[in-house]
Amino acid sequence: MPIAQLISPQALDLKKETPGLVILDCRFALEDPDYGQRSYAEGHIAGSSFADLERDLSGAVVKGVTGRHPLPDPADLIERLQTWGINADSEVVLYDDGPGAYAARAWWLLAWLGKRDGVFILDGGLKAWHAAGLPLSLDSPSVTRGTFTGTPDASLVLSAEQLQQRLGQPALTLLDARGLPRFKGEVEPIDPVAGHIPGAQCAAFTDNLGSDGRFLSAEQLKQRFTAKLGDRSPADLVAYCGSGVTACHNLFSLCLAGYPLGALYAGSWSEWINDPARGVAKGE
Repeated sequence: MPIAQLISPQALDLKKETPGLVILDCRFALEDPDYGQRSYAEGHIAGSSFADLERDLSGAVVKGVTGRHPLPDPADLIERLQTWGINADSEVVLYDDGPGAYAARAWWLLAWLGKRDGVFILDGGLKAWHAAGLPLSLDSPSVTRGTFTGTPDASLVLSAEQLQQRLGQPALTLLDARGLPRFKGEVEPIDPVAGHIPGAQCAAFTDNLGSDGRFLSAEQLKQRFTAKLGDRSPADLVAYCGSGVTACHNLFSLCLAGYPLGALYAGSWSEWINDPARGVAKGE
């Protein structure tokens, strides 16, 4: 079974009553941290629990040390996964408003802990759900505590120091999931320093999607990332973004295209710039 899987709104609607299915609502907005919880309370896919990016899917921020969304403590994350009813063999469906950025973060965290089968992202998210004319619910889910346990896969994560040691190596493919203006350093609406990590390529996560907000086909994604990789091995690919969230969208899309799961620089740009000794590049 492939590690990256999509599910359509229609397919989810047919299986949403399946015993043991876990659905997580991952909606979030950087400019309004309470948006996701508020939106969930106003209506969600029946049976879904709410997974908050900052409270559940990230750890504590240490100012001047970590990025804006550091990885959660594994024990804390496993506790939350169990609370949501996840077992080792559970089918899990993840959704957000549509682009899949926050759903992909949850997907990556599950993969990091070893849950790599039966995890789906709702293609097109709630936007596609609404377009299909499907209803929302106000009911709280009925959840039986799960038994999932996992161990973090250290090979999937790079520290700033490890990445710094690899910069300049010909084998490295370093992909930045932020939009081109931020990558080039022309604008920086969130972090105090503009630019990108030297040697990176811009691979805006939004370019993994079609005009309908759904993921491109595996063939189209393959073409996109083949151009980024050139003749380098995908085993040496590292993804990053502003805070380690949208980079997961690129990693999910790479897997959709048939590539192996690459590594994440989880601290990303917001951590990188905490040390003035680390290089900063601008332009393309």
